[in-house]
Amino acid sequence: MNITLLGAGAWGTALAIAFAGKHEVTLWSREEDVAADLLKTRENSRFFPGYKLPATVRVSIDFAAAVAAADLLVVATPTAGLRPTAEYLRALGSTQPLLWVCKGFEAGSGKLPHQVVTDVLGPNAVCGALSGPSFAEEVAAGQPTAVALAANNRIFAREAARQLHTSRLRVYANDDLVGVEVGGAVKNVLAIATGACDGLGLGLNSRAALITRGLAEIARLGLALGAQRETFMGLAGMGDLILTCTGDLSRNRRVGLGLAENKSLAQILAELGHVAEGVYTAREVDRLASQLGVDMPICKAVAAVLDGRLSAAQAVEQLMARDPKEEAA
Repeated sequence: MNITLLGAGAWGTALAIAFAGKHEVTLWSREEDVAADLLKTRENSRFFPGYKLPATVRVSIDFAAAVAAADLLVVATPTAGLRPTAEYLRALGSTQPLLWVCKGFEAGSGKLPHQVVTDVLGPNAVCGALSGPSFAEEVAAGQPTAVALAANNRIFAREAARQLHTSRLRVYANDDLVGVEVGGAVKNVLAIATGACDGLGLGLNSRAALITRGLAEIARLGLALGAQRETFMGLAGMGDLILTCTGDLSRNRRVGLGLAENKSLAQILAELGHVAEGVYTAREVDRLASQLGVDMPICKAVAAVLDGRLSAAQAVEQLMARDPKEEAA
């Protein structure tokens, strides 16, 4: 199969490496300097240093040509780049199936990725999300990884999962696109909370409680949006949440660690050098939860810290001061 990865950041580069042994792969870069670096050294020194791109992977800066060569398109931009990428595809008249690996709600609209794609490409576009507990660095290194692939077309989801499955990347088909997207989006917000918890030295008990109650928040929002409860017990729910909240490679967790040190958000993001989706998703989740009447106190606290209305320590005090209640999903 001919696969074109649209976006040569960490994830686009990692997936190009992962798929190269089984498929014909094209990696499209918006940045000409990144493409030149990849062509010259086979390494993405700007966004993903330390990993060599296989010689079989084609590198392109010609969007139209890269798209035309593909049987499957995979958007590997941050959530903010999904709509403009879909608009470019619409302008080309592209009809290929489309996957994305971004995890978040669109800033401003609060829409999930599939809603953004439907807005632009229409309801008949065959599309879906590839999501789950997966750090780009470990995928590129060939570490065993399992993810979920959910789509708006059941047949496509199963066939795409079969095609993308490799000896090191296990891909499970899933029918719950909303649930997979909600799990992937909200876990980034909770990773910020967990990073702050760890940065404040609050202990492993606190971390476990935060992750567990965070999963309940993910499920509440997902169910309100039409997701299936069992999705949140799987790879795109619990699996991704645990990884992102505890793994040192997590960008969102590192944001939380910085907030615990009372660093400004601008300083944290500058030091990070990459997009941390949870920063933008937190505000949308908080707004959406309020609109739907969904109780999400941890996500609300994260949004308040990011907006400068609370410090990380104050957010913890606020959460612990809540009235006792029965444990509920």
